[in-house]
Amino acid sequence: QLQLVESGGGSVQAGGSLRLSCAASGYTYSSLCMGWFRQAPGKEREWVAIIYIGGGSTTYTDSVKGRFTISQDNAKNTRYLQMNGLKPEDTAMYYCAQSFNPAGCRSGATAFFGYWGQGTQVTVSS
Repeated sequence: QLQLVESGGGSVQAGGSLRLSCAASGYTYSSLCMGWFRQAPGKEREWVAIIYIGGGSTTYTDSVKGRFTISQDNAKNTRYLQMNGLKPEDTAMYYCAQSFNPAGCRSGATAFFGYWGQGTQVTVSS
């Protein structure tokens, strides 16, 4: 059983930075990619960034390009999301999730991500 635990959320002012971590434990060997997602109140969960666990290639949703960076330390089974230049519209619950599915890793579609963390809240004030 794969378990994911997020940490690092908090409250910051606009323009500030946060670094989220996602620690994986359990059966991680077949995971293809890991994604960061977020969900604001009243909105659907959306993908933010994806990293391929084996090769390290990354993709970002347009709204965070140039501000957020996804990275990983495979030795620690931990993925990170460095968030700089935070904006109030970045306020959301942030989740990490892992997928074994190539279609999921290409698209970021939540249905293809079978393992989720409990989430960590990020609040950005103006």
